[in-house]
Amino acid sequence: MGVSEQLKGAYEAVMASAPKPSVSVVVPGLNEAESLPLLAAQIREALEGKSYELIFVDDGSTDDSWQVINDLNEADPAVRGVRLRANFGKAMALAAGFERARADAVVMMDADLQDDPADLPRMLEKIDGGLDVVVGWKVERHDPLNRRIFSKVFNTTVGVVTGVHLHDMNCGFKAYRREVLDAIPIYGDLFRFIPVLASWQGFRIGEIPVNHRARQFGRSRYGLERILRGFFDLLSVSFLTKYSRKPMHLFGLLGLLFASLGVLICGYLAVLWFMGEGIGARPLLLLGVLLILVGAQSFSIGLLGEFMTFQYQRKDASERLPVRASTDDP
Repeated sequence: MGVSEQLKGAYEAVMASAPKPSVSVVVPGLNEAESLPLLAAQIREALEGKSYELIFVDDGSTDDSWQVINDLNEADPAVRGVRLRANFGKAMALAAGFERARADAVVMMDADLQDDPADLPRMLEKIDGGLDVVVGWKVERHDPLNRRIFSKVFNTTVGVVTGVHLHDMNCGFKAYRREVLDAIPIYGDLFRFIPVLASWQGFRIGEIPVNHRARQFGRSRYGLERILRGFFDLLSVSFLTKYSRKPMHLFGLLGLLFASLGVLICGYLAVLWFMGEGIGARPLLLLGVLLILVGAQSFSIGLLGEFMTFQYQRKDASERLPVRASTDDP
């Protein structure tokens, strides 16, 4: 065992023996050195009287963010830091923070000071009251007009597609029970859809109005690329929540539509052939055959998906059942 592994093992042993805080606040950030001291002070004030830990995740910053985090850690042991080797994106930064969070209640918020830590107690009250996920709702937004319009369209679309109706799905200020984060893998940009995935698994979702503040330092990274990524992620989430347990319902339907259209086309051409017309040079014949083949492939994909789903559900099924409680529990 190397020296680094020994140090890591010793650190994990110390953290395991330390008293567990009542709440973990995970704050990913990229080049937010100016905001971090103010945010740490505001979180300390908001959570006064509670045991908490504040985990800053430096997502490959090129400014003094890591030095600032170290300085905050020396001044206050409740502040911890994680530094990623490069800029891997918010999902990876959140996953690194969630992995190190020790509390049963975990809050995520942005590092740009637009989220108001004064709302933390109200979020935690909702968690203590029985909700599994609490989403912030920025009633009065201090964002450019184009961003507010895109956000409105995005939230409306998500509600229609997924059936989970929240005013501000993309809000970066959310609170979770630990079991929610343990049940949902975070990758790509799907972190913004954790409430949808949580609702799909039977967790209880709610929202509260939160105070949204204007950015004080740096600049927003919101752009067209993020909008496109959000659209593709919505398609992914829609598939995961509706068809991951029954893939044949999607691929079988597509296969039926394609194959039926191909059979109709080929049937029409067959009638023409029996009437003496030549069909060998018609592009419509190629289209009909292609649709039949695509339909058959779609059916095959659906069957393979069903087989894989069955094997996954059969293996250790009892360990993955979404049971909230049992009278057999001690």
